[in-house]
Amino acid sequence: LFLNGTVQQTGNSLDVAIEGDGFFRVELPGGQMRYTRDGSFKTDSAGQLVTADGYRLSGGVTIQPGITNDMINIGTDGSVTAVQGGNTSAPQSLGQLIVVKFPNPQGLSAEGSNLYAETAASGAEVQGTPGVDGMGTLRQHSLEGSNVEVVNELIAIISAQRAYEI
Repeated sequence: LFLNGTVQQTGNSLDVAIEGDGFFRVELPGGQMRYTRDGSFKTDSAGQLVTADGYRLSGGVTIQPGITNDMINIGTDGSVTAVQGGNTSAPQSLGQLIVVKFPNPQGLSAEGSNLYAETAASGAEVQGTPGVDGMGTLRQHSLEGSNVEVVNELIAIISAQRAYEI
């Protein structure tokens, strides 16, 4: 279910792909936590980093007014910084992306809109630093593509069709 898809360059500074295991933790309006691998982020009116559906990412990443997307750098470890005025020696910290993994990710409950909920079968979330202790690393300017292998799916369809014909 959670095989890694092909990572594709997008050029958007707020697009982040997870290479390896892990999920981004997001907060729903009622305070419930959900998890996603969809790293297509944007900012809301308050400058908070949110998903495409407007759910706030845990970790409190806030983009202050005057900082444009081209000034933002998201490290492979999830650190979010901004470089203003070309001053690369003193980047301004904007927050940290939180990445979690589960003992059994197949046990997560699909909630729709690329969101998953923790269940007893998935086990409790384990928070970690991207790139450390088996946690996937992050790649800015990229999104994870579909993990569906078309050839394998076609073979499965043909096999099912032949079995039905028999």
